[in-house]
Amino acid sequence: MFQDRQKDAQRLNVPIELLTAASPATRDLQEPRIDGIKLPISCPGDYTGNQTQLLINNKKNEPDNMNKYIAEFIGTFFLVLTIGCTGIGAGAGVIAPLAIGAALMVMVFAGGHISGAHYNPAVTLGVFIRGKVNVADVVPYMVAQLAGAAIAAVIVIKFLRAGAAVTPISPQLGPALLAEFLFTFALVYVVLNAATAEGTSGNSFYGLAIGMTVMTGAFAVGDISGGAFNPAVALGICVLGISSWGNIWIYLLADFAAAVVAAVIFQMINPPMQTTPIATDEPPYETPR
Repeated sequence: MFQDRQKDAQRLNVPIELLTAASPATRDLQEPRIDGIKLPISCPGDYTGNQTQLLINNKKNEPDNMNKYIAEFIGTFFLVLTIGCTGIGAGAGVIAPLAIGAALMVMVFAGGHISGAHYNPAVTLGVFIRGKVNVADVVPYMVAQLAGAAIAAVIVIKFLRAGAAVTPISPQLGPALLAEFLFTFALVYVVLNAATAEGTSGNSFYGLAIGMTVMTGAFAVGDISGGAFNPAVALGICVLGISSWGNIWIYLLADFAAAVVAAVIFQMINPPMQTTPIATDEPPYETPR
């Protein structure tokens, strides 16, 4: 029986105590179910009946995995599409950074409630280290992001900007590595603090903060490294011809390294998440230790 409950808890991603804490008398009552699995109406431990029911409702309302991957694909697609259309055949000036930052902002607001709106393998890595994305989602997220970037880039060069002249950038190794590292660090750091920290939970500005970070980086170091700050964007600009394939390792190394450092520093300066449910009639939530 315990092994069955343990398997159920793993499949539903709920604490095992939630499935085992009820007394035998409680289990005989009419119990709420998820996929045919009984959950106790009332637990004498940390959870109350209201908390249990709310947890059940939250599990039912969680997006399916495929929905999350589709959202990641769409957001990354429009980000790279905007980069391609503003970076090739468009007038010079402030148009590209403003459009790119705005595109990312609106896509973050559009998909944040579905997938978390990463649109960036480096962000996915940082959020994974933070503990806010399931390990089983990491690779599918990255595949969806890379696919969205590649398809958007092909559409730009084959249809929207077909025949437009493209001059590849020629970044210097040291400055390009440093520029990509610094602003990818800034991006992942902002994402973690604005969109995953308990102190900013429920805010309505996270999309603006993330989009403005990318816009700032594009203005500041776009002429130094190309301003990718995103391995999926790096793939996209290589397909577009904005950067040569020989430079892609610069983006991969700098961006993933920056994500790791940003996540580690975030964990150092933020209090750990509260994981033990609080005994209260209010809905379950997490508080600092």
